[in-house]
Amino acid sequence: MSLTVTKLKQLTVVEDSAEALGSTYKGRKCGTFGDYGILSFNGNKIITTSGGGAMVVPSKEKKEKTVFLAIQARDNAPHYQHSEVGYNYRMSNISAGIGRGQMQVLDEHISLRREMHQFYSKLFNQIPGVTLLSEPNSDFYSNHWLSAILIDPKKSGGITREDLRLAFEEENIESRPLWKPMHLQPLYQEYPFYGTGVCERLFENGLCLPSGSNLTDSDRSRIEEVVDKLFK
Repeated sequence: MSLTVTKLKQLTVVEDSAEALGSTYKGRKCGTFGDYGILSFNGNKIITTSGGGAMVVPSKEKKEKTVFLAIQARDNAPHYQHSEVGYNYRMSNISAGIGRGQMQVLDEHISLRREMHQFYSKLFNQIPGVTLLSEPNSDFYSNHWLSAILIDPKKSGGITREDLRLAFEEENIESRPLWKPMHLQPLYQEYPFYGTGVCERLFENGLCLPSGSNLTDSDRSRIEEVVDKLFK
């Protein structure tokens, strides 16, 4: 069943920019393309409040409505009164204070993540079968919150994603496979799935690399040694 143009215009677009803070497309910040944008400040993100996140809204009116719903939808009355269903989604003052401080170093953290990506670009540039996921063209500016690669065993001499992950693990360097598709999760195994196999191939061949803003030259040397030993 297809949607008509009229029906499409009635949809609200919520943009998931959980990992894209500081990234842009054609000069426009991620999180500002939809009717609402969602940012994450979880502990593993480019800046953090230890948990929680933020919502980007296009107007003061929508901001006030969002805050109203997030603080239990309490009516403007001297007693507790609720005319709408609300939620307790407030971030604590301490977490918010941490976040405000983190915003001051956002550009620095983005620069450090992009430097890590450049390190991986040089490291894997001459290794057959390894593709580093990067911006497709100059319209995109990525914060490179996470650097990830795909390894094609047919071109890498039989070396797989798992071979590299285990080689890192032996040296106490953490890396992880790309996210397991939802339809492959045990929770959803009995439900139908419609797709072309792209996400399965990404999961099978993809590896998330160490990408933290605090990685040192010594850390990079250890990573390079593992890659050189395995591939060369």
